Amino acid sequence: MTNFLFSLLILVTVGLNTLAQTLLKLGAGQHPINLYLLSGILTYGVSTVFYILVLGKFNLSIAYSLVIGLTVVATTISSVLILGEKVAPVQWIGIGLMLSGMSAIAFNQNQ
Repeated sequence: MTNFLFSLLILVTVGLNTLAQTLLKLGAGQHPINLYLLSGILTYGVSTVFYILVLGKFNLSIAYSLVIGLTVVATTISSVLILGEKVAPVQWIGIGLMLSGMSAIAFNQNQ
C-alpha cells in the first residue's frame, strides 16, 4: 500500500473521529436521544470501518499513535473553530509537541 493511501486512510479516520467528537459535544446536555448524538454515534461507526482498514495494513504502534494523536489535534482545532472554546497557550504547546512526536513516528514508518 502506498504512502498516499496510508495517509488518506489515516486522514479520513481522523476526520470522522473529529466530526463524531464534535457532534457528540453538540448533543450533550440535550434530550438523551437527539440528532447530534445519533449522528455522532453513526459517524463513529463509519470511522471504525476505516480504522479497521488501516489496522489491516499497518503496524498498530504506528496507526494507533497517528490516529489518536491527529484526532486530538483536529478535535482541539474543531473545539475552537466550531464550538468557540478557549484553548490555553500551554495546550497549544502540547499540540506542537504531539505533532513533533507524530512526525517522528511517521518518518520511521517510511524507513
